[in-house]
Amino acid sequence: MRIIFILSILVLSVGSSLAEEPSKGEKLFALHVKPLFAEKCNACHGDEPEKLKGEFDMRTRETILAGGDYYGEEVLLPGQGEESFLYILTKRTEEDYEMPPKEADQLSEEQRWWIRDWINEGAPWLDDERVAFIQKEYAEGVQVVTSKALSDDWQNRRYESEKLWAYRPLVVEAVPGGAHPVDHFIEKPLREAELDPAPSASPIELARRLSFGLTGLPPEPKQVDAFASAYRKDEGAAVEDFVRTLMATPQYGEHFARQWLDVTRYADTAGFANDYTRPNAWRYRDYVVRAFNDDKPYPEFVKEQLAGDEINPDDPEHLVATGFLRMGPWEQTGMSVFRETRQQWLDDVTDATGQVFLAHAMQCAKCHDHKFDPLPTRDYYRMMSVFSTTQFADREAPFLERENRDWFDASDQWVQAKVASYEEQKKALNGKVAKQKKEESGDAKVGDNGLDPGDEASLARMTKNISRHQWEYDRTRPIAFSVYTGNTIEVKSVGDRIMMPKAGPWKRGELESAAILAGGNAFSPTDPVTPGALSAAESLGEMGEFSFPDGKGKRRLALAEWIVNQKNPLTARVLVNRIWAWHFGKGLAANPNNFGGTGGIPTHPELLDYLADWFMKDGSSIKRLNELILTSETYRRSSIHPDPKRLSEKDPKAVLYAAFAPRRLTAEEIRDAMLSASGELSDRVGGIPARPDVNVEVAFQPRQIMGGTASVYEPDPLPEQRNRRSLYAEKIRGLRDPFYETFNQPGPDNSCELRETSTVAPQALTLFNSEEVLERAIALASRVIGETGDSEEAVQRAFRLSLGRHASEAELAACLAHWEQATIEESGKTYPAKTFATEIERTVMAEKTGEPYDFVEHVPAYRAYEPDLHPGAVDPETRGLAQVCLVLFNLNEFSYLD
Repeated sequence: MRIIFILSILVLSVGSSLAEEPSKGEKLFALHVKPLFAEKCNACHGDEPEKLKGEFDMRTRETILAGGDYYGEEVLLPGQGEESFLYILTKRTEEDYEMPPKEADQLSEEQRWWIRDWINEGAPWLDDERVAFIQKEYAEGVQVVTSKALSDDWQNRRYESEKLWAYRPLVVEAVPGGAHPVDHFIEKPLREAELDPAPSASPIELARRLSFGLTGLPPEPKQVDAFASAYRKDEGAAVEDFVRTLMATPQYGEHFARQWLDVTRYADTAGFANDYTRPNAWRYRDYVVRAFNDDKPYPEFVKEQLAGDEINPDDPEHLVATGFLRMGPWEQTGMSVFRETRQQWLDDVTDATGQVFLAHAMQCAKCHDHKFDPLPTRDYYRMMSVFSTTQFADREAPFLERENRDWFDASDQWVQAKVASYEEQKKALNGKVAKQKKEESGDAKVGDNGLDPGDEASLARMTKNISRHQWEYDRTRPIAFSVYTGNTIEVKSVGDRIMMPKAGPWKRGELESAAILAGGNAFSPTDPVTPGALSAAESLGEMGEFSFPDGKGKRRLALAEWIVNQKNPLTARVLVNRIWAWHFGKGLAANPNNFGGTGGIPTHPELLDYLADWFMKDGSSIKRLNELILTSETYRRSSIHPDPKRLSEKDPKAVLYAAFAPRRLTAEEIRDAMLSASGELSDRVGGIPARPDVNVEVAFQPRQIMGGTASVYEPDPLPEQRNRRSLYAEKIRGLRDPFYETFNQPGPDNSCELRETSTVAPQALTLFNSEEVLERAIALASRVIGETGDSEEAVQRAFRLSLGRHASEAELAACLAHWEQATIEESGKTYPAKTFATEIERTVMAEKTGEPYDFVEHVPAYRAYEPDLHPGAVDPETRGLAQVCLVLFNLNEFSYLD
C-alpha cells in the first residue's frame, strides 16, 4: 500500500499543470519545506555530493527515502509525519541524532510543523518550474530585486514587508504649524495609549542631563544657577540657550568624538600577538574632535573618512581622516600569509563601513547570501572590491596650526630613555657573551652562543622592545596613519612605519582582481565582481543603479558619494538614529548598527523619517539636529512618572517616552566627573595620548608578545599630563584599564553601537577602595577647603561640585558629624611619603623554553614623577573631609543621570 501511495503522489506532483490549484502539501513544500532544507540541511546533505554526512542525500525525494547510513527507510513515511525520522530528529529528543546538529541552528516549532504537515500530506516533491509558479502566486511577503544571488531559491525569496523599512524611501509626514516635530510624533502614540507624560524635570536635573549629554562633563555651579534662573522664566528659551552654549565649548567635540570612536573602534595599538603601537592614530582621534566642534556637514565627514586621500591628497586633514579605514585590529608578521592577512583587512573594512554608515553587518553575507536580509554575497564582494586598491601608508602630513603639540619633547625624551636603558643592558649582555667565549676559547659546543636560557630570552626581549620603542618616535612626527590607492605589494612583515612606494602607487605590485570567494577563503576565487554597493537600497530605495569606477579609478570616493546621496534610504536614518540613541540611551530603531531583519523595527518610524529628511534639508548639521531634539518637551521630561503603575501597564517595554529613562554615566564620564569636581581635570584639547595612572598590579603584569615580553606600562610623570579627559588616555588593545573595563567600556576590536550597563560588585569595590578614587576625593576635599571659609560652606561646595545641588539640612548635619569624627581618627595616623622605584625586578616565562627567568627593567617615567594628592601629602582635616567626598562619589546620584 505504501508503495502505491508514494507512486500516486509522485505522479500527481510531476503531472500537475502549472495553472492547477496546488494542494496543501505542494504549498508547504514550495513555500516552506524546500527553502528550509536549502537553508538548514543541504550544506551537509546535498550541496557537496561527494562529502555527504552519513551518506544522507536530501536533494531529491528518492534519495531522502533511501535514508543514508543511519536512518533507513523510516526517515520519510509519507502520510505519517509524527513517525518519520525526518521530523523526529528536528525535535532534538534523540541523543546523537539532533538535527540540525548546532543548537544555534535548531528549528522553531513552526518550522518543525511544516516538515510534519508536509509529510502528512504525502510529502509531494515538485520540479523547479512548479515551485517557482507556486512561490510567485502564493508566497507571502515581498520580493526584492538584488544583484545575482548564489542560488535561485535565495534570489526568489520573500521578506516580511515591515522588516524592509530601512531600504524604502523616506515617508515624510507634515507637522502642524507651531508644533515641535519631536513632540508631535511622540505624543500621538501616548494619546492612543491614554498615557499622560511625566512633567518637566527640575532645572538642576536638566542642567546636569544637558551638560553630560553634550559635553560628557558635569555643569559648573555657576552654570546651574544661571540656567535655573532662566528656566523658571521660560523653559524653552533657557534650554535652547544652554544647548547652544554647551555646543560652543571644545568639550562638546570631545564628548561626541568619544561616542563616534566607540563605533569606529579607535585604539592606539594594533592588537593580536604583537600589539604594535600606532603612534599617529591620535591624529585621527583629534580630527573627529575637530569635525564635531566645527559642525562639519555629515556628508563631508563621511567622504573624508572613506576617501580623503582620493579627494585631496595634499590636504593633511584629508589624509588624517582616512585613519578610519585602518582602525580595526591587524598585523602582518613573518609567520603570516600575506594574502590571508590582506583578506582579513578587506573583510574588516567592508564590514566596518557597512555597520558604521549603513547599519548593516556585511560579514553575514561573506560566505553565503544573507539569511535574513536582501543582501546577496555578490553585494558583499562588490563592496569589498571598492577597497581592493586601497593600500596602507603612514604618509607625510604637516601638522595643522590647530593640532596640539604639547609634551612632544617629553614623549621623545621618555622614548630615548627607554631605548637607551635597553641598549645599555643589551651591550652588557653581549659583553658577557664575548667574555665567556674568550674564557672557553675552543671548548664551546657546536651552536653554543655563550648564553644561558634566561640570557637568550632577555636578548630577544631587549631587541624586540628596542624596535618597538623606536617606532614610538613617530608619535611626534608629522605623519598620518593613512592609506593610498594603488597596486597591492606583498610584504612579509610589518613592525615599523609603512612608506609610500617611491616609484609611485602603480609601478610595483599587482592590481587586485576581485571575485566572490567560496566560503570566504582567500585562495578560492569564483565569479569575478566589479565595485558596487547594496543593490536592495538601489531598487527598493529607488536610488537607481549607480556606476562605480574599476581599474585605477577612485573607487572609495564613488562609494562615499553613493552613501551620502540624498536618495540613499539608509544613511540619514542611521545617523539620526545614532544621535537619538546617544541622547536617550536607545535608538528609535533599537540597533544603531543593524537596520536589517534581525534589528529592532522603529518604534516611531514617522519621527525617524521626519528627522532624517529634516537633517538632510537643513544642511546635515549635527549641532542643529542636537538642538532640535534637546529643545523638545520629550527630552525635558522627568525620569519620575506620577503614575508608575499605569506607566508599566501601558508601556511595559518603555518605548513611548512618557518619562525620561535614567542612565548611568559611562566609565569615561565617571572618571572625568571626579577630575572635574576635584579641579584636577586638564582642559587641553587634543594631542598625543595621555598615560593616566593605572592599578600598579595591572601596569607591571607580564604582557607576552611575539618574541618576548612587552615593556611595563608607565604613567606620564606630571599630573597635568595624566589627568586629561579619558578620551585622550592611550588605548592599548592588549592592556585594558581595569577601571574603564569595570564600568563597561567596550573593547576596541568590534564596533560598539551602544554602551552596555551592568551592575556588578567590582564597581562598588572600585569606587570605594581604589587608590585612584581616593586621590580624587582628597583633591576635592583640598579644593573645597581652599575655596571656602568654614566647614558648612566646604560641605555645600563639595555637594555642588559633585552632585550639582546643595545638601539638605539632614545631609549637611550628617556630613559635618562624619567629617569631625574622621578628622579625629586621621589625627592618630601617619602616612609615608610616596616613593617610586626607577627600576623593577620582573619574572617572566622564556618564550622558547617556557621556563621562568628574572631581569631588571628601567622605568624612566618615575625619575621625575609627581604624584597626585594622597594621604601623606595632606593634613588630618583634609583626610577627614576626603572621607565625606568619597561617599559623594559613591552615591547613585553621582553616577546616574535622571
